[in-house]
Amino acid sequence: MLKLSNVAVSYGSFTAIKHVNIEVAKGEIVVLLGANGAGKSTTFRSISGISKLSQGEIYFQNSPIGGRAPDKNVEAGIVQCAEGRKLFPQMTVQENLRMGAYVHRKKKAEIKYSLEKVYNLFPILKEKNHDDAGSLSGGQQQMLAIGRALMSKPKLLMLDEPSVGLAPLIVEQMFKVIEEINREGITVLLAEQNANAALSIADKGYVFENGEIVVQGTADDLLANGEVRKAYIGA
Repeated sequence: MLKLSNVAVSYGSFTAIKHVNIEVAKGEIVVLLGANGAGKSTTFRSISGISKLSQGEIYFQNSPIGGRAPDKNVEAGIVQCAEGRKLFPQMTVQENLRMGAYVHRKKKAEIKYSLEKVYNLFPILKEKNHDDAGSLSGGQQQMLAIGRALMSKPKLLMLDEPSVGLAPLIVEQMFKVIEEINREGITVLLAEQNANAALSIADKGYVFENGEIVVQGTADDLLANGEVRKAYIGA
């Protein structure tokens, strides 16, 4: 479904990522691991079309998309749930969700159906339907951010650090939700620092350091890798 071939992104004289090669098959959960600043978010931004490539190419469903406008990528089914949630705090829960469906705004019946699916996945959002997004707890805001992304009807859902700042019990619930989303046929690319939780649900992973991929393999291989465990799992 997705292939990054020798991708590099530079900001002026600073090279944020280089020699990045990633493949994501339809139906997989693939995780990008690494510390802050390692290159995970820049990789996401390059796939979304927000960051311009300085080298390489990105293919989605066998078509090159490097340089394509972000809105065209969303229409094609590439949807990013950004780190930090990026909600509209003074808009209601439902207004935030409807913003996620903007590219499908003329299809009212589809939007209604998508809303119900999100509410079934996150019942608390239906309960707080008319509350301002800024009044929600951190966990509820993350649910809303993922729900808004789902309103765009993604084929590939990119989740950037969804567990940051959440209590352990909420993190556990969040990863169960990601599995459920994947079971419904949505391919997931997940950037995480919580390596243990991410690898427990992933098919394979890539480890970033200083803008480059230094280790890659199946989730089981990475969990068994002593260096990966020491650096990212603490065991």
